[in-house]
Amino acid sequence: MEQQFDIRMLMKTEIALTRNKGGVLQGMVCGKRHEELIVYRCFPFQYESSYLSIRDAKDVELGIVRDIGELDPESAAELEKELQLRYFLPKVTRVDRVKNKSGLWLWELQTHLGPTRLAMRNLHEHIQYPGGGRIILTDLNGKRCEITDWQALDSHSRKQLEEIV
Repeated sequence: MEQQFDIRMLMKTEIALTRNKGGVLQGMVCGKRHEELIVYRCFPFQYESSYLSIRDAKDVELGIVRDIGELDPESAAELEKELQLRYFLPKVTRVDRVKNKSGLWLWELQTHLGPTRLAMRNLHEHIQYPGGGRIILTDLNGKRCEITDWQALDSHSRKQLEEIV
């Protein structure tokens, strides 16, 4: 039996993913059939499609997929779909307004899914900078949005962000 701290990198031939009729991710991992599989990003802000932890229904890690592109097309598509469901993160297309009112930072944003608002008590606890101009915003209730590259936004949006970033 493997030690708890052992890491198994899964090879393309060791994993095949599908969905059951109910939409649950399932598949073969290392020759064993699993009726339910759970996927986590090991580094969620740095590697969106690399270093993916594949776990069974009891949350026991079965192995790590080094890169989604190494899998067969069906498995890669199912894994990508599962990641989109687990890591729902609207992408900001425009920053309409950022203002500080009564101790709260209020954000009015446009995303690829439509308009949204965020409220934060302080910026240091609610904004993450993973690198490359990317910004992850998290409000008081845990709602998150992503700015993929703040410098690529329109001039109005960049002006709203300049004093903050």
